[in-house]
Amino acid sequence: MNMKEMNRRSFIKASASGALAGAMLRGYIPNIAEAASPETFKGRLRKSIYWGMFPESLSIQNKFSLAKKIGLEGVEVPTIEEPERVGEFREAAEKNSIKIHSIMNMKHWRYPFSSSNVSDIKIGIKGMETSLRNAKTFGADAVLLVPAVVNAETSYRDAYERSQKHIKEILPLARELNIVIALENVWNKFLLSPLEFARYIDEMDSPYLKAYFDVGNIALYGFPHDWIRTLGGRIAKVHIKGFDVKLKEFVNLGDGTIDWLEVRSAFSDTGYSGFINAELKGGDEAYLLDVGRRMDRIIAGQKI
Repeated sequence: MNMKEMNRRSFIKASASGALAGAMLRGYIPNIAEAASPETFKGRLRKSIYWGMFPESLSIQNKFSLAKKIGLEGVEVPTIEEPERVGEFREAAEKNSIKIHSIMNMKHWRYPFSSSNVSDIKIGIKGMETSLRNAKTFGADAVLLVPAVVNAETSYRDAYERSQKHIKEILPLARELNIVIALENVWNKFLLSPLEFARYIDEMDSPYLKAYFDVGNIALYGFPHDWIRTLGGRIAKVHIKGFDVKLKEFVNLGDGTIDWLEVRSAFSDTGYSGFINAELKGGDEAYLLDVGRRMDRIIAGQKI
């Protein structure tokens, strides 16, 4: 590095420090992503949390107000079946300039697409139809779906074939509404490798079927960065939470054994741009502010 380059970098560093100090004196404390000068990453990651993390005592309006206060750009909400509540959610989100970017379908565990029971499948499909229409109303672009559950009654092969069959039945509605069905990797004993997950999606050959990748869910039996790079452009949405492999339990972001720097680099390598949605235990305003700061550091490519 020559002297001219050293002087230029010193000037930039000093200017940045001065700007930060001045901002703090004016009463504005920028988040980590704003204050830091990390390496350049491809794709813009946007902060969001799942609806269940907000204090239960708050009204819908106050939850969206809190989302804005803690610096979120979006939230993910569960399927909403009551028409009057749909309107309330939409109004509160618009008032606070918070994007409802995703709907978490609420029927897939009790009525999985892998079931052999015809009535269960009908209820499961109905739940997805409601979720897709919620997404259209809110301006969301994806609905989360757990595709299947393997258990003592349902073999892996049956889960694979049945779930693909029933997903294909709802893809026409997803296409009509222009909403992506995003499949999540969970502890359901199904799609246990990134290669299989990618193949499962590719076999249905639809731009309206992608992955909802959960960083924390995969840590027990895989490496998040490997899955991210393998799934690549198939990833439509992201859930983040910490996981401790030694304790075998979910923890806060930055705690546990996940290498978040490697995760951030993997998202950059694939060019992922969109929401990273925290899915952790709920808490009060101070707790959610802390979660937000941890997310800022992940986005900035810094250790938490």
